[in-house]
Amino acid sequence: MNLKVTMVAVLAVIGFCGGVFAATQGDVEPAATAGHGVGSDAGVESDAGVESNAGVESRITKTEAGERVLTQQFTVDASTAEAWRHFTTAEGWTAWASPAAEVDLRAGGTIRTHYGPDAKVGDPGTNVLHILNYVPERLLTLQAELAPNWPEVMKEDAENLMNVIVFEPLGEDRTRITSYGLGYRDSPAYDDLLAFFVPANEKLYEKLVTVLEDGGDEDGGDAGAE
Repeated sequence: MNLKVTMVAVLAVIGFCGGVFAATQGDVEPAATAGHGVGSDAGVESDAGVESNAGVESRITKTEAGERVLTQQFTVDASTAEAWRHFTTAEGWTAWASPAAEVDLRAGGTIRTHYGPDAKVGDPGTNVLHILNYVPERLLTLQAELAPNWPEVMKEDAENLMNVIVFEPLGEDRTRITSYGLGYRDSPAYDDLLAFFVPANEKLYEKLVTVLEDGGDEDGGDAGAE
């Protein structure tokens, strides 16, 4: 069953989408599951990964408790310090993920973003990611504050949905980044949501790689799913 998911434009990291994603405001038809390892016929319980054109490997596995884990991993030619900066500062965040951002980097802090073309952080529609914990330049755990218009299944599981991002230095100017989306139940509703999240996250990570390696257009306003 394909569900249309109504989402406000948000960089809900992670909190629940396992990885970073931005959705355009309005009705979004989830992407087809083929090729993304999502869905009952696409190897949800498999460890097999699928690598996108951006070099992002996405896979979905199941824990012994029956929960799903969305793992998305890629390598970028940039220092770990620079990759970390793009997740933990307003300047870095707006270079690839959203037009406006404020970051309070501390345990219990927040990353607040807005996707309106003329809006500011704090205006109606501001999105909030809670920083649960972090280890500088190594690990960042985020949890999204869900808005009322998010799917009911996600609001029911809000306390369990989070994203753990791991930064692994591979040399002076090379870093492996792994995003673990945690707390997804094994259900048809999550089949549809993950079918949307996986390619949307991959597109956003492709933008991050471009910014880190080539400078990109240094504008986060167009990041995310179309």
